[in-house]
Amino acid sequence: MATMSKVGDGLKATILMVVVQVIFSGINIMYKLAATDGMDLRVLVAYRFLFGAAFIVPVAFFLERKKRPKLTWKVSLFALLCGLFGGALGQNLMLESLVLTSATFSAAMVNLIPGITFIVAVCLRLENLGWHTLAGKAKVLGTLMGIGGAMLFTFYKGPNITIWETNFNLMKITSHHPSHAAETGNLALGVILAIVSCVFYSLWLIIQAKAAAVYPCPQSFTALVVFFASLFGTVSALCMQRDWSQWKLGWDIRLLTVAYAGIVGSGIMFVVIAQVVGMRGPVFVSVFNPLLLIFVAIVGSLVLDEKLYLGSLLGGILIIAALFVVSWGKSKEIKKITQPVPEEDTSIEDQEREKSSDRNNDQLVQEQKNVSIESHADQIEITITNPK
Repeated sequence: MATMSKVGDGLKATILMVVVQVIFSGINIMYKLAATDGMDLRVLVAYRFLFGAAFIVPVAFFLERKKRPKLTWKVSLFALLCGLFGGALGQNLMLESLVLTSATFSAAMVNLIPGITFIVAVCLRLENLGWHTLAGKAKVLGTLMGIGGAMLFTFYKGPNITIWETNFNLMKITSHHPSHAAETGNLALGVILAIVSCVFYSLWLIIQAKAAAVYPCPQSFTALVVFFASLFGTVSALCMQRDWSQWKLGWDIRLLTVAYAGIVGSGIMFVVIAQVVGMRGPVFVSVFNPLLLIFVAIVGSLVLDEKLYLGSLLGGILIIAALFVVSWGKSKEIKKITQPVPEEDTSIEDQEREKSSDRNNDQLVQEQKNVSIESHADQIEITITNPK
């Protein structure tokens, strides 16, 4: 029964992370639509976390009011760092890198997150490398396969593959405002910002694993994270964007994007990520990041009239294979941890202690026999010297 429960937990975690990436792919598409409509992405990030906080704070207050432990300074610090690294600062750094470099380069850098998370988690002893075990080799191999598949997906196109043709492009429908021209800047700075953003995202996952161990209330913790992210995001956007027309929301794609990204993406999916991090660890969560490329490509071909290429197909197959390898390795690792230690695996000191105890028992039994024999001999002697 315990084994079946572990298998069920592993399947549940996998399904939840696939759903998370599907939702995030929708956010990615809507970001494109909002940017095409002329919306400043810093303002979008600020609104996203404001909507997310407005949704998740009351939900967490009522759902976990009876089981919520006392909030400590340690947990508050974890939430503040998560709101900074995984929220406003991390996302704004990646968007700034996108402006200074290119969309292709940013997508490629994001795919390094599983590797960065794995290295940091091993260094902090949140993840066991276990290179000499089959499970450890599977985790390392799966992580490298995922990164390789994502790079293949990003940089290699190959011939065009026509699976379906919708001839439908939402960008032509939703674009009512002139889009802002891309800024030009320092390429080296863009590279640095992208790397820092990936490190921040990895730290966000790792800090959540630490928080889950001391504060097992994912809704309440997510509410704190999104609240701090909304503060940081709003202050950052106000400092960078003083054009108040950019803050206007109407009944258009801008409002739909910030509502969907905030309520569903940050308010609900952040809770799911926190739960899966507590169940399977930060590395397991990060390995699903390259899956976002596949879903974005599929949705983009359906609603943005984007093309699919052979590189997309080959990279997608490699990414999916990597997920299976990492999931298998993680399940084997958890199964090994939960198995009882066999009796023959006791330490040498315990064995020596048992042998010494056996020798003492044998000596005690022999002494008792000698005493019994001497006593019996005395009785015989008395009987001989004093016959009746």
